[in-house]
Amino acid sequence: MAHAEAHDAAAVAADAHQEHPIKLYLVVWGWLFILSAGSYMVDYLHVQGYLRWSLILIFMMLKAGLIVAVFMHMAWERLALVYAILVPPIAVLVFVWIMAIESEHTLWTRLTFFGLNP
Repeated sequence: MAHAEAHDAAAVAADAHQEHPIKLYLVVWGWLFILSAGSYMVDYLHVQGYLRWSLILIFMMLKAGLIVAVFMHMAWERLALVYAILVPPIAVLVFVWIMAIESEHTLWTRLTFFGLNP
């Protein structure tokens, strides 16, 4: 029985010190460079309006996702830990989106009620 527990402890210790190939980090660095270049090209090409902000946010989220997944080792974590870290910010973004929609409705209602709407 003690031998089985020692074997399980050794397996857990081996899993805790997992090393990844250098190629993985080089590929991620390459993608981060490409995404950063794309982000800089948005400014360099003077992209304006919603397209500009959409591209900047897309590049930002992709870079953050790569950094969190590989450099913070989130890709190899248990699903419960991933959910514990990712679900709250997603919920905050959903609530901000709902508040933005609510604010549009509130503005429309106030303008209509006070007779300022043409």
